[in-house]
Parts: sequence; C-alpha cells; structure tokens
Amino acid sequence: MQPSYLQSLLRVRAYLIFGALLIMAGSLFAASGIYGFTLNSIDGKPAPLADYKGKVILVVNVASQCGYTPQYSALESIYEKYKDKGFVILGFPANNFGHQEPGTNEEIKTFCTRKYSVTFPIYSKISVKDPDQAPLYTYLTKDTGAGIKGEIKWNFTKFLVDRNGNVVRRFEPAVTPDSPEMVTAIERQLKQ
Repeated sequence: MQPSYLQSLLRVRAYLIFGALLIMAGSLFAASGIYGFTLNSIDGKPAPLADYKGKVILVVNVASQCGYTPQYSALESIYEKYKDKGFVILGFPANNFGHQEPGTNEEIKTFCTRKYSVTFPIYSKISVKDPDQAPLYTYLTKDTGAGIKGEIKWNFTKFLVDRNGNVVRRFEPAVTPDSPEMVTAIERQLKQ
C-alpha cells in the first residue's frame, strides 16, 4: 500500500518538529553549561551538577592506580582551602587508561577516604573516552570557545568551570592541583 500524500506530509512535519526539538535541547545544554547534567554519586544516587550553581568547579577524571593518584592529596588540600569561598572539586573515576581504576564504586570510595581523606564529591565510575563516553565528557571535550577541545588523554585531566557553569580552562594531568598556574586560575575565578 502506497502512503498517501497526507501521510507523507505528516511524516515530514514530524521529522521537522523532532529536529527542532533536538536543536533546542542542544541550545539548552550550551546555555546552562555543565548544569544540565545529572550523574550518579559514588553511592549511586542522582547528583545534578546544577546543585553547584554559583560555585567555581574543578572537574577531574580520577583513578586509584595511576602515577598521578597522589594528586588526590593536593586536590583535597585546595578543596579545603577554598571550599568556604565557593569552590568545589568533582571527581569522576574512570577506567579508560591502563585499567587504573578497576574497582567498584564502593572500593573507590573506601580508597579515597581511607588513603587520601577525600571529602570533596566523588561520582560513580564513568567513561571519559569514546566509544561509551559519558555525555558530560562529550560536552567538556568539545570546543566551547575556551580552547579546551580534544579527547581526554589520561587520568587527572582537570577542567575549571566558572560560577556560571562555563568551562574556562583545561589542565592536563601533569599540572598539579597546587601548581601556581592552577591556584592562580582558581583564585581569579573565585574573585569574579
């Protein structure tokens, strides 16, 4: 049976409406920065990034068996130093590089709290790289105009987000959280 002209017209209209909705959804994420994303906390509960509106955020993909793992100490130190000024660190465990985060969420939480006394928010393990990259990291690695475009190359890549949810800087793993470069960038954002 051949579709009627009216059926074809309705199908085209439906495709146009769906396309417009996709464009609007994309604009919403762009307009809200990272606040449009909700991921699970390390305890498995939904934890919207919108909960951190108005704060300066450092997003970090972490791993417990990496050469950069000792950065947990510096991350916790700068978190403690600036948290009362509107700063937060969000840790996202990922097992994308050298299988350096093989544990369960419970094991990761135990490791972070016992070994490094981490008190900043840690989320459930995600993927930060294709083919199963979490949407947050798809957003973080696209070109947002801040010169941060590009895939994640290793654990402890850091993204600095301003109080409006916009990514303003990217720091590669070798840049330590307590380096003058990063501390200056954090303090600059906290003053705004």
